[in-house]
Amino acid sequence: MVVEKVKRFLKVIEDKNPKLNAILHVFRDDAIKQAEAVEQKINEGNAGRLAGYVFTIKNNIAIKGKPLTAASKALEHYISPYDAAVIEKLRKEDAVIVGTANMDEFATGSDSTTSAFGPVKNAIDDAYVAGGSSGGSASSVKAGMADASLGSDTGGSIRCPATFNGVVGFKPSYGRVSRYGLADMAMSLDQIGPITNTVEDAKRIYDVINGKDERDVTTHEFPTMPNKSNVKVAVLKEIVDGSDELVRELFFKALDKASVEYELVSVPEAKDVVAIYYLNMFAEFSSAMQKYDGVRYGANNAMDEASNYFELAKVFRGEHFGREVKRRILLGTFITMKEFKDAWYMKALKARAQLKGRVAKVFDEYDILLTPTMPVFPWKIGEKQQDPVQMYTADIATAIANLTGIPAGTVPFYDGEKFPVGVQVLSAYGSDDAVLDYMARLESSF
Repeated sequence: MVVEKVKRFLKVIEDKNPKLNAILHVFRDDAIKQAEAVEQKINEGNAGRLAGYVFTIKNNIAIKGKPLTAASKALEHYISPYDAAVIEKLRKEDAVIVGTANMDEFATGSDSTTSAFGPVKNAIDDAYVAGGSSGGSASSVKAGMADASLGSDTGGSIRCPATFNGVVGFKPSYGRVSRYGLADMAMSLDQIGPITNTVEDAKRIYDVINGKDERDVTTHEFPTMPNKSNVKVAVLKEIVDGSDELVRELFFKALDKASVEYELVSVPEAKDVVAIYYLNMFAEFSSAMQKYDGVRYGANNAMDEASNYFELAKVFRGEHFGREVKRRILLGTFITMKEFKDAWYMKALKARAQLKGRVAKVFDEYDILLTPTMPVFPWKIGEKQQDPVQMYTADIATAIANLTGIPAGTVPFYDGEKFPVGVQVLSAYGSDDAVLDYMARLESSF
């Protein structure tokens, strides 16, 4: 049963991946062995909660003995010596891992075209981007290469590709899921979460992977939130107003179909989310990338060309980092320099705190906040690569959740268009179950 299912997924990967480029590494023999062991446990009646679920894993999450490249030439030959915390939990509950998913290099992108191993293509139409940075995860699920995938979300990197590929994506509250074993992009923003075909599957996976982990000090125990029979819903005006006309039209059509009663609310700081997010992220990203110097990770073919450590790091990064990675390192280094820190980074930190306080006040009055997940539909591959600012602005709706740490998920709504519009569901910090419950309500109505 499980073995045959895994073989079917492997056949889909064989048939579709050459065109979609969603999978970087296929674990054919390992996946079949895992499936055989799980099938035996099912027959014995002692299988785990994810028995028979087949996963792809974003290639910035550590899997012991497998390549962890973060889609970069810098880590092309790096093999992880351990399992990430989330992989340990998947294994414990008898999930089967069939391969690793392609992504934007070191998660730097909103469309999965910055991968050193070629762009990921959208599973709905391969002329279009898959969204990023977890594009391979979403494309693989939509294309039927796996039941589910784990991605990471720094500013919308789960919800953007989920929307673009017409599947479900969920970013838990910051601190709910251990980041141990994640090649981090920005440590105060990153969170691991599931991409699935249904909200039920997202909930099942979230229940497995969440929980305190002593190896990640940002994780902690959360109080149980009471269930509410009467849920008060708001729609964020600034995000709706900033969305393309057709996105806005279909978003409200989705709410009408689901009979959602809502009030429009305003968060003026939301207009500055892109600037706040990128300034904070650039600073943290430039810091996180310091460890990739040609000595500690990956191939070290720069040694022959360098006479000292600084020369080595320069040669290694020059040869192995892509354009977008270099751009973000330079910008992050600039805004945190002593001469410019007060003018840029410190202001961004203050603006982030102000946004967090304003959003918290919204949830003093409302239980659920809704927005379009993405303000635009997917663009064609190559369309925005010459103007990165256009790509950055696509994160306006999703980055709010990362800056404030709150849970957020997306459900696709189709209305005869090629691509769906995503309806994003947000709630107060720690109210992850409330978000998933409301996502399920929307899904059942669409």
